[in-house]
Amino acid sequence: MSEAASARSRLTADRAALLTGIGPLEPMLRTWLPTQRWFAGKGRAIGTLSTVSAAELLPPGSVPGLLHLLLDVDGDCYQLLLGIRPSLPPALAHTLIGHAEEGPYAGRAVYEGLGDPRLAAMLLERLRSPGALGPLRFERDPDAPVPAGLAPRPLSGEQTNSSLIYGDSYILKVFRRVGPGVNPDLELPRALAAAGCTRVPAPVAWYEAELPGDPPGGSRGRSEPLTLGVLQPYLRGSDDGWQLALRRLGAGEDFTAEAHALGRATAEVHSALAAALPTVALGPEQTARLAAGMTARLAATAREVAALRPYEAGLRGAFDALAASRGAGVPAQRIHGDLHLGQTLRTLDGSWSLIDFEGEPARPLADRRRPEPAVRDIAGILRSFDYAARSHRPFAPAWADDCRAAFCEGYARTTGRDPREDPVLLRAYETDKAVYEARYESRHRPDWLHVPMAAIRRLSEPQRPAHRVPPTPPAPGSIAPHPQPRQKPPRRPLA
Repeated sequence: MSEAASARSRLTADRAALLTGIGPLEPMLRTWLPTQRWFAGKGRAIGTLSTVSAAELLPPGSVPGLLHLLLDVDGDCYQLLLGIRPSLPPALAHTLIGHAEEGPYAGRAVYEGLGDPRLAAMLLERLRSPGALGPLRFERDPDAPVPAGLAPRPLSGEQTNSSLIYGDSYILKVFRRVGPGVNPDLELPRALAAAGCTRVPAPVAWYEAELPGDPPGGSRGRSEPLTLGVLQPYLRGSDDGWQLALRRLGAGEDFTAEAHALGRATAEVHSALAAALPTVALGPEQTARLAAGMTARLAATAREVAALRPYEAGLRGAFDALAASRGAGVPAQRIHGDLHLGQTLRTLDGSWSLIDFEGEPARPLADRRRPEPAVRDIAGILRSFDYAARSHRPFAPAWADDCRAAFCEGYARTTGRDPREDPVLLRAYETDKAVYEARYESRHRPDWLHVPMAAIRRLSEPQRPAHRVPPTPPAPGSIAPHPQPRQKPPRRPLA
């Protein structure tokens, strides 16, 4: 065998070995992963790190090259797209992960591929041309063609995922921590589009991994596909609901018309989801388990957040009341799962859209795909109004109260049922939200702890009998929704 043939043979063997184990890339990835905003294992050293799958998305020897990896990191599965170049130009210096010292990429720079416009453009081309590449499968809605040549740019400020905007026309969300099963951020918008609901941008393309065996979080045998990325229309010029609320509050302007319209939009989405996907009724035993879960989260948070302990007994009363009150059960359906003002957009025509249906990324995917009372979403928005009001100096309680009332009235205008009609369920979900917020703020933003603590003090007080809210008939021609659960007060986007 000639020397050149022998070198090619060694390179082929090295590449094959890399595609079954990251080998020479492991030291640099162990250092780099904990520095990423989307990595969930911050604050502790990585234990086990192994390859779940690997695929070269460009032919071997391409410059730049693009390596797709799924890594098992201490039981969690992460998606990486690594660029490979002989050296990095200055514009990409900030994306460097390290230099490979051996293996098929020896002497080359390994970097965050999504930061390279050439590689980001190549990823869009893959989505435009459905088909399989190793363990990856690219899919596209045949009725929604995507133009070629759209310039990519990264969307800044994210935490749990990474996104690219293409030509101000489309946005690609790349999921970082993934697991077997359809991600709700693909499943629910597709279901809503099929149901004719226009409040949520419909996916036009997506990609997933089909893996044999037992990947992290999977079951023995062939696992469900892992959703890796979703391409949707980008609502150019839209106002982020959180930022819009803060601007109106800062200018001393009313926000009730917007809150009312957002309530109607939320109700339309809930109604469409209830019509498109299975619904259930949580019986007394299931409702008791729901309340028990809330109680357990309260106890765990009280052990961690000292400021909450004096109010623990009072807060527990909200969950005890829920467990004791549900003789007929609670309607449950698919919901957004992590709804707050930061997950809403007011478009150029003044209408509202809901985005980011992934749910709380820290929860297991199977939990995020279960039907839940729609009140959970409403509690998220109501807590968000409270956050906005308390971010203002001086605190604007009347502004928050007016927005909460307007949102509930808008919701009732579409469904015929005001969320405030069930104060027990509403209080339980608002309390659960406030407890979650207290834990989050204590860990990540101690200066914000006073916001959920104000709600916690209020919610821990004995509850006076709530006055009945007169039912609001649906607007003429509106969707008559599946029966909706009630809800509770407010919350803001946790960044």
